[in-house]
Amino acid sequence: MITTVIADQVFDGKNIFHSQAISFEDGKIVAFDFVENSQVIKVPGLLAPGFIDVQVNGGGGYLFNQDVSLSALRAMVEAHSKYGTTGLLPTLITSDLATLSAAADTVALAIKQKLPGVIGVHFEGPHISEPKKGIHSSQYIRPLSKQEMAIYCRDDLGIKVVTLAPEHVTIDQIQQLTQHNVKVCLGHSNASFELTQTALTAGASGFTHLFNAMSPLTSREPNMVGKALLDEHSWCGLILDGHHVHPATAMLATKVKPTGKMMLVTDAMSTISSSQTAFEFDEHYIVLEDDRLMSQTGQLAGSALDMITAVNNAQSMLGVSLEEALRMASLYPANFLGINNNSPQLTIGANADFIVLECAKNSALSVSHTWIGGKKIF
Repeated sequence: MITTVIADQVFDGKNIFHSQAISFEDGKIVAFDFVENSQVIKVPGLLAPGFIDVQVNGGGGYLFNQDVSLSALRAMVEAHSKYGTTGLLPTLITSDLATLSAAADTVALAIKQKLPGVIGVHFEGPHISEPKKGIHSSQYIRPLSKQEMAIYCRDDLGIKVVTLAPEHVTIDQIQQLTQHNVKVCLGHSNASFELTQTALTAGASGFTHLFNAMSPLTSREPNMVGKALLDEHSWCGLILDGHHVHPATAMLATKVKPTGKMMLVTDAMSTISSSQTAFEFDEHYIVLEDDRLMSQTGQLAGSALDMITAVNNAQSMLGVSLEEALRMASLYPANFLGINNNSPQLTIGANADFIVLECAKNSALSVSHTWIGGKKIF
């Protein structure tokens, strides 16, 4: 049966329309209008494309590193759907080969069963730099072996992202990954400007949490951050929680990077949409303090950020428009992942993945409804 949702406003990914209807059936949008004899749902607020988060470590009380099960993935999707995310890449932080393989098998099963919200997988490490490891465990940091390459090159994992440090892999390995449809992101790296350029030439196309855990821009050494900002073709993930990157630094980076190449990510841990205030991860005891996660070592440990908060922060911290903030959370990550090739996300034939946003008294947006594949998840 066709369902028609009528909202006060509809943002298709590029433009805002007023008093617009959108109709869908079998998980796909069939009309940008009312359809006769359809089930009608009227909602106040702004209907917009769902958010796409390329870096989600956990949610709903689950960390993917600690529970590589379908039930954990379902809990993560449900947790993040409350904040507007309709597509996510469950992210495995640097771990042993057995966990990496098990995570891949679970994601493959989720893709096969068409688990709503899971669109692929992000392997963040283990081929990273020791000096820039953050809270990643040193015991699991290692070169890229044939066994791991075979996992990354699987064709049943949906959209694949691998974060690596170019100083710890070969150029041939980067090329092999990209030839097998892996989106190679550079991060947790102490690489020079020149080596970063070489990795980009070899096929790398993204940077994981810009500024964090990477060689910094200085007056005499532009390093990885300098190359990330100057490169016109790559995408940068940005954790916009006010803790990982100073708002002024984030604003400067957004002004320098070409429009469409800066995308919001959460790097969220298990506390999202849960009562959890502390947890253990490898050798770290991590506590939720206000709106940030801190290890006993004094390090930031992932984030307690959700996507709708990131969108609100983009408007307040970066000074961008509502439309641009929404694009940073939806269109731009979709373009990075190769999902929609820069076309409007809400169009006939597209997946019925959308959300409804309402404005609170303090002008902050909140999510009132979430549909994934035409099914109301929240």
